[in-house]
Parts: sequence; C-alpha cells; structure tokens
Amino acid sequence: MAKAKEAEAPEPAEQPDPAHERDVDVAPEPTDVDHDDAMSELLDELAPDVDVDEDLKDDDDDEKPADGETPTPDKPPSEKTPAPEAVDRVTALENSMRDQQLEWERERQGLRRDLHDLRERKRKERTDDAAATADEDEPASDEDPLIEQSWEDDGKVGIRRSAIDEQIGRYLKDHPDRAPGILEEGLLLKLRFELDQYVNLRPVKLYPNVPCPLAGKGPEDIDFVVIRENTEGLYSGMGGVQYKGTPHEVATQIMCNTRMGVERAIRYAFELCRRRDDKKRLTLVAKTNVLTSAHDLWWRAFNEVGQEYPDIDKDYNHVDACCMWFVKNPEYYDTIVVCNMFGDIITDLGAMIQGGMGVAAGGNINPAGVSMFEPIGGSAPKYTGQKKINPIAAIAALAMLLRESGANSGDEKLRQAGERVENAIMATTPKMQSMSAGRMGFSTGEVGDLVVEAVAKGD
Repeated sequence: MAKAKEAEAPEPAEQPDPAHERDVDVAPEPTDVDHDDAMSELLDELAPDVDVDEDLKDDDDDEKPADGETPTPDKPPSEKTPAPEAVDRVTALENSMRDQQLEWERERQGLRRDLHDLRERKRKERTDDAAATADEDEPASDEDPLIEQSWEDDGKVGIRRSAIDEQIGRYLKDHPDRAPGILEEGLLLKLRFELDQYVNLRPVKLYPNVPCPLAGKGPEDIDFVVIRENTEGLYSGMGGVQYKGTPHEVATQIMCNTRMGVERAIRYAFELCRRRDDKKRLTLVAKTNVLTSAHDLWWRAFNEVGQEYPDIDKDYNHVDACCMWFVKNPEYYDTIVVCNMFGDIITDLGAMIQGGMGVAAGGNINPAGVSMFEPIGGSAPKYTGQKKINPIAAIAALAMLLRESGANSGDEKLRQAGERVENAIMATTPKMQSMSAGRMGFSTGEVGDLVVEAVAKGD
C-alpha cells in the first residue's frame, strides 16, 4: 500500500487566555463615551493651528535628509506647543479615560466572581438533592453509613464494602445530575494515565456454546487480540472550549501522538504476536489516507520497528475496512495494534462478535508497573443480590491477570495458571444454557463452582 504524504502542519494559532474565557461570558464594554472623538474635539478647540495628524506621527516616519544635505531645523517650540491650559485639559481627559478603564475591569472581575459563586451554589444544591434522594429510604442515624468500627480491638476504622457499593450504585444509576465524562475522565482515564498503563489488551475469543451473531462462524473462526494504545490520542485531554454558548464558540480536541508512546505500543504488539505463535500476522489499523500527520507517525514507526521482527507478517487496514472484515472474515486476524480512539470502537465490535459484553474481558497494562484487569460489561443494578449475573467475563479477567502478569514478569507458573483458568472457562460454557443474566441454568456462584472444578481437574 502506498503511504500518503505527510501534510505540512500549519503554524499554531495564538490561543486566547483560557483562565477566564473557557466557561465565562464576559460583559461587553460600555460604548457611551468615545474618547477618541472627545480628544480630537478638545485639541481642535484649544490648538487649532496644530496639525495633529502630522505631529502625532512617529519619529521613524519623518523624512530623513539625503547624504550631504543639511537638515532643516525644527520649528521653535512656541510655534507648535499648545497653550498650558490645553495640556492640563488633555491630561485630565487621559486620566479620566484611565479611571474609566479601571472601573470597567473591576466590573468584569465582579461579574466573573458572581458567575463562579452562582455555579458553585448550583453544584452544591444538586449534590444535596442527590444525597437527599438517596437517603429517602434510609433510617435516621447519627453514624456515617460507610464507616463502622473494625472487628479488631485496636480501634482502627474499617469501611463496609457493601455500603460503598450501594452508595456508588445509587449515584451512578442514570443519575440526571451526573455530567457525561465524570467517571471516564476523573476515574478510568486518570488511573490509566497516572499508572502509565499504555496497553489496553482486548482478547476477542468466542467460547464454545456461546452464540455468535455472525452466521456460520464458530470458536475456530474468532480468536484474535487487539492492542489499543491507552494513554495518548484524542483521549489525552488536550483541547478546550472558547466563547462557550456564543455564536463564535470554538471547541478543539487534539489527537496527540508521540513517537515514544506509539513505538512502545507497537513493540508490545509485535512481542505478543510472536508469543501467541498463531498466524504470526500483526495488523496495523489506522487512517493514513486522512490523518496524514498523526497516522503517518504510526505507519513509519510500525514499519521501522517491524524490521526487528522478520518472522512476523506486517499487515495494514484502514479502520473502516477493519470493521467490515470483523464481520465478514474475522478468522483473518491474529494480532491487531491500533490507536486509542479507533481501538475503543473496534474492540466493542469485537466483544459483540464473541458473544457480547457479558463475556468480554480486558486489561490496562503497564508491563513494568501496576496493571488492572476487568470484565468489560457495565453494572446491572437491577440484579443486585439476585445471583443472576454471568461471572464468565470476571473470571476471564482473572485468567488475563495471571497470564499477562506471568508473561511480562517471566514467571512461567503464573502464565500457566492463567492458561488453566482459560481452559476451565472453555470447559464450563458448554454446560450453561445461556450467557444472559438469569438464563444460565445456574446461579452466579454455581457457574463459579463449575470453573473451579474444571481448574482442579485440569480440564
């Protein structure tokens, strides 16, 4: 495939000061006094013989005499200096202008403070209303419902996990006052960035007896992994809003890619592809024909790092073509590496072809630091305490934790333990009537027991 030429990046435009303009409507300056006209009229009245336009020119604009020419002496000061009373009145007018500008600035600062205070009051009111709604059915108590004395005798304070889960669940369940992005930016993305979990690993594997929405496709057709770069791109948080709520509003979200960030994700993908030892094919998914700067970096890094892995077949898909092939021929894929934004999209499509969010697991990985593994499906508050939830995705996340931690640390026993849990899952799913909550033919705990039995037998 021919690589698109890299577009020249335009010179960055000067940005307005975001400290006060991001969310603040600044009051327009009053226009009832035209100080320029007032100054002109005053000078015409007091010094009618002075050519203001000529005399106010900069010295640099004056004609300079040619070499050898005697310069013409300036006029005596008495011929062009206004009367003293004119100077006094001009000075008074300038002072008045300066005082007026200071007054306008004080008014603007006051408006900004008032707007900030109003927003804070509104936030507090919403928070208080949410707390009151959550506590309507709770019995009155002077004790904090989240804190109780520890079972130890040393007086330490413990936290009741069930109480925390209950409070969080009440707030997160479609709460009308929860602004979009609070959890994603303030919790998930912050953890990934602070812990430098630069790999988001998403296996796409169809287990036996799990229904697939693709006709004629089975477990032998759907078994590949996606490595999504996890700390850069459009999710890096660079950008902002100016003049919000006005006809001139400007919103930007910057796709930030660094050579270091791109290369380390690509290198991890090559290593994982080699370790899987399946088709030995690594596919870069990007959009080089449109994102000719950001994804040209991905393309060049992919090919340069790939020279160190001659045993791996290097492949490329545009992201839209990749979505098509996920549905038409998922068996083609082995290992995929992709940027943050596109990876977020195609991995959810991958979860659906492997049977749904309820069986998909993922990991946020720092190979040399702290990693997190999780079931991909969201919460289901309506099933709380009913023992109906399918635990397969959570168990698969445990298998990933053991397998990837062992591989990254060189601990073969951990890696093998992860493989045993994965094999136990594949031995358990054929016994289940369905993957849907409440239709499995078993309770949540009973499915877990089946997996434990399979691990013990070495299935």
